Amino acid sequence: MPTASAQRFQKIVVIGGGAWGTALALTAARAGRSVTLWARDQSLITEMRSRNQNSRYLPGITFDEDLTFTDRLSDCSKADAILLVTPAQTTRDILRVLQNEAKLTVPVVLCAKGIERGTGQMLSEVLKEEARQAEAAVLSGPSFADDVARGLPTAVTIAAETDATAQGLSQALAAPAFRPYASTDVIGAQIGGALKNVLAIACGAVVGRKLGASAQAALTARGFAELTRLAQALGARHETLTGLSGLGDLVLTCSSTQSRNFSFGLKLGKGLLASDLKASGGKLAEGAHSARIAVTLGDRLNVDLPICKIVARMVEEDLPIEEAITALMTRPLKSETPPA
Repeated sequence: MPTASAQRFQKIVVIGGGAWGTALALTAARAGRSVTLWARDQSLITEMRSRNQNSRYLPGITFDEDLTFTDRLSDCSKADAILLVTPAQTTRDILRVLQNEAKLTVPVVLCAKGIERGTGQMLSEVLKEEARQAEAAVLSGPSFADDVARGLPTAVTIAAETDATAQGLSQALAAPAFRPYASTDVIGAQIGGALKNVLAIACGAVVGRKLGASAQAALTARGFAELTRLAQALGARHETLTGLSGLGDLVLTCSSTQSRNFSFGLKLGKGLLASDLKASGGKLAEGAHSARIAVTLGDRLNVDLPICKIVARMVEEDLPIEEAITALMTRPLKSETPPA
């Protein structure tokens, strides 16, 4: 029987018809919610309505729940909560349109992982600038869209500004194979998701260069230390960083070819340059966009981010993999922990 807290969020609107948006829409429906999925592409909506499939982004998966599909953002005005699942760098633009169409006053759950270019702002800060009456929430954690869509066991963090909202959203979206853990550390949940994409590119490059599992593990561990330094400087909590949206997401993304960021790094490790990938029409992974932003943010807070700096140079300056590895492995020796 749904709890009163879960019932508060009975009507869910998901913005974004890609793989992750579709997977989250299916999960919310499995949790007993009434779900509307918005997509910009009319042909995609037609396929989902007629065939119960999204073959473009989730091939081989037939929907096991009833969903409503729309291309009208004005339908968001009927939502109890909105899951925003569009790319991080489009967040401000889509929020402006949403605010104009629906006057956002309900919680908006940010499901993309990244930092806004140009401003260096967390997506929750962007939300507060564009829709002041909407409560910011974040869904993050070790999860691949295909796994979630297939109903495979997954656990995530749902952070919100208030505990009541975090608990309510977690209960509303909890399905048999989807377990959300509530938090009020909105910044911590976001920074883990943003930086792990950058670090996954570095790990992918190490694997692509065939430097061995030991090097991959070391880079993951040092990457987590880097993530932790920046997150704590921003006020994140330690338990968030060692939890699902921090360490959990980092380990998954830094070790699987299902990750676009890890796969992008693999190509760099095999000798391709970022400019080659751009010229061939390939889309850059989100971590490629976030690397320089993270470095700028680190400089502002006096936090050293050596791995992020190397990834930024590989993306922006076509730093060859040999030079990137040398730069990382010849850093000055120092203690792993500062003296007491």
